[in-house]
Amino acid sequence: MRSRAGARPPVPVPGGGGAPGEALGRSRGGLTCKLHLSADGKCRPLSLVITPGQRADCTQFEPVMDKIRVPRTGAGRPRRLPDSVGADKAYSNSLIRSYLRRRGIRHVIPEKSDTKSARLRRGSRGGRPPGFDKTRYKARNTIERAINKLKHFRAVATRYDKRGYVFLGTVTAAALLIWLRS
Repeated sequence: MRSRAGARPPVPVPGGGGAPGEALGRSRGGLTCKLHLSADGKCRPLSLVITPGQRADCTQFEPVMDKIRVPRTGAGRPRRLPDSVGADKAYSNSLIRSYLRRRGIRHVIPEKSDTKSARLRRGSRGGRPPGFDKTRYKARNTIERAINKLKHFRAVATRYDKRGYVFLGTVTAAALLIWLRS
């Protein structure tokens, strides 16, 4: 449907909230956006998704995972599945764990305290606890270091771009520079 001026109505953005297409949303700090990303062991970004600031991290797990393309050293298509995934407690829910299990991806995600107490309260019907490797979990800081590398670029750290696709292009260019420098 078009208005008299011929403009199209705004298309809702997957991720919701904020003005459509701008990836801006209300948060405690005002208008903000979130950058969801995955990184390899050398702190290089593998996939990027931008959403409004009020969106929960766990809702964007599958879109981030679906955008991963792990480059091969030789010829052939890039791999779409990483060897393993490390995440914090924000990603500790049954949907994400089953998603990773279905795809055969090893993961290290700590169990939330309320989930653990509910499981223990149910006794033998609560199931067994998810596997957790403390030494592999210590390597989770690579994602924090990847975000810090991106924030070395002033345009990424401050986000002066109004449109979401322009900011995504800015972050992608910064990620490209990180890949070229490593």
